[in-house]
Amino acid sequence: MTNGIDIQKRTIGVNFPDNQLAHICLWAPLTEKVTVSVCDKNTPVELSKNKYGYWTGTTDVLRPGDLYQFILNEQLARPDPASLAQPGGPHGPSMALSLRDFGWTDQTWNNIDLSDYIFYELHTGTFSPEGTFQGIEQRLDYLKTLGITAIEIMPVAQFPGARNWGYDGVFPFAVQHEYGGVRALQQLVDTCHRKGLAVVLDVVYNHIGPEGNYLTDFGPYFTSKHCTPWGDAINFDDAGSDGVRQYVIDNVLMWFRDFHIDALRLDAVHAIKDLSPVHILRDIRYHVDRLMEQTGNRHYLIVESDLNDPLLIDQPSVNGYGMDAQWIDEFHHSLRVTAGGERKGYYADFEGLTHLAKSYQDAYVYEGQYSPHRQKAFGRRAERNPGQQFVVFSQNHDQVGNQMLGERSAHLFGFEMAKLLAGAVLVSPFLPLLFMGEEWAESNPFLYFVSHTDADLAAKVREGRKKEFADFHGHDDFPDPVAEETFTRSKLQWDLLAEEPHRTMLRYYRQLIRLRKEHPALRSTNRWQLHIAVNEVANTIQLHRWHSGQHVRCLMNFSMKTQTVSLAEPAATWHKLVDSAAPDWMGPAAAPDTLTAPAVVDLQPQSLLIYQNHV
Repeated sequence: MTNGIDIQKRTIGVNFPDNQLAHICLWAPLTEKVTVSVCDKNTPVELSKNKYGYWTGTTDVLRPGDLYQFILNEQLARPDPASLAQPGGPHGPSMALSLRDFGWTDQTWNNIDLSDYIFYELHTGTFSPEGTFQGIEQRLDYLKTLGITAIEIMPVAQFPGARNWGYDGVFPFAVQHEYGGVRALQQLVDTCHRKGLAVVLDVVYNHIGPEGNYLTDFGPYFTSKHCTPWGDAINFDDAGSDGVRQYVIDNVLMWFRDFHIDALRLDAVHAIKDLSPVHILRDIRYHVDRLMEQTGNRHYLIVESDLNDPLLIDQPSVNGYGMDAQWIDEFHHSLRVTAGGERKGYYADFEGLTHLAKSYQDAYVYEGQYSPHRQKAFGRRAERNPGQQFVVFSQNHDQVGNQMLGERSAHLFGFEMAKLLAGAVLVSPFLPLLFMGEEWAESNPFLYFVSHTDADLAAKVREGRKKEFADFHGHDDFPDPVAEETFTRSKLQWDLLAEEPHRTMLRYYRQLIRLRKEHPALRSTNRWQLHIAVNEVANTIQLHRWHSGQHVRCLMNFSMKTQTVSLAEPAATWHKLVDSAAPDWMGPAAAPDTLTAPAVVDLQPQSLLIYQNHV
């Protein structure tokens, strides 16, 4: 037990530590009386008030599978804030479950090194026709063959309706019922480990969704001391914040301990407001470290942040928060502008090729210089952080789905450029992430969708989305986020795997991933063993990486014309590893299989060439 939190077991909510009696613990400092009403049973369970606003009780009336609610002050019926299951949605009663019942078979599983993570981000509802955890499980062999080492699942906390990205979750401990619930998620993780795949879960601690959010009936979960894009901030540092912090830390520990999740991706941590002496992220790090000490298992904490502040990923020994890695949107933004994307909104900050080269070297593009979009100096240099602390991508759920029409890269930039973008990510000294379907140039979009059951809220979401894109396209093009059709249009089309050019794109991705795994200079995340030559006139980059005597040259042409590139140093014979413009990949022409430096090579439009040698 540390700071009131039990590392070894879940203590809040309803739990069955001995599989006999239900142990109930509720944080409700705003109430004067709390009872538990078990559906179809006429015996209410009265809870006792303890210190710091906690209510507790032990009973044999409530059993696994029973539906129950808390009755606050003898009048207000509410589901459990720490519910594990909401079969009737966020407005219905909670279902009691035991997390101890699942028969794990992954005792020999060892989480892989973070430097070997190749992420595959997916949305459970649209990844498979079934839209369930079982649908994912049935396609794990496909992901293994692709070369993926870690699947990253978008949030699964219970949200209203059956269609949502997951960031509107209102029960952080409850697994979305329509996806299969607790048991199906545990089964998926167990199967992943049996097949050698790590599992990353996306979690949201910067806000709680609007529909079905009953937390304020229990306690001061939010504070007006800070404002976020979603309204009042989650209360991590105001009066009553101890209970909120325990709620979140218990949630983190549950995913690692009881679901065997390997890593968490914490959404938009820049929107977490905390002026406590110990920031909540640092507190989470402390408790996860204690868990790992007890179990011997490794777990990673990965954050999304747009702060460009290495404080988040610096080690606690140098007063950092100790997060293991972070997403780097600036690599994506630079890459997209280099590919020909419009410089609108936050993309206006990025100059394309020179900023892409800077991100290859420094991860952050902005390290204290003036940002026109932000209208201020922004960022701080990450000097001591290795490449494995940065996750990069050419596509993800945000960068695809937050466009009005949800277009993917192959649709926006074409087949040849899509191949180049994939290569640009996979040859980086950072951790690569793929977004589901990009590996076969999926033609369906990934749109923004919700299924709020509150009609007024659904209307507000629809109008807000329209307003956001008022100057973009015609209103006739606008996909209604509430319509079921918007959701179904976002589903992957697995039948495309048998068709061209999708089949070739998939082979190409498999080849790139295989090369990254097999060649030390590409697999290494040492971002200091790297040299970049940029030709702004020709719009080409030459990336030179080396490790353990192996050197690779990654030649990238982002222009629409054939460009001539020189290989001057070191003097050696270079052997071709991959050529995106080769006819094998439906390209226009192949480059020579070998080159002897000094040499020149014609680099086809929108193409990638990789050569290697040993010196």
